[in-house]
Amino acid sequence: MAEALVDVLWFIDGSEDEQMDQDDAVKVMEGVARVVSTLPNDQQQELIALLGEMAAAETNPACREFLVEFPEGFGLIDDLP
Repeated sequence: MAEALVDVLWFIDGSEDEQMDQDDAVKVMEGVARVVSTLPNDQQQELIALLGEMAAAETNPACREFLVEFPEGFGLIDDLP
């Protein structure tokens, strides 16, 4: 399920204006951030670990960067100083 979610978000993040309305894209991304940031801590930690595994296995550098930045970008961890 996490892989499917990441695939959809990766598509939305990289979509151009012609592919998707950018206001709608922002709403979807913010909605996902709201949901994952309210998960119980153990589920958040499990998702963070899974994202790390996915990033380690990813061969596309841009997608790997998206996966690495996902926890902070979607509210799973606090901003780093």
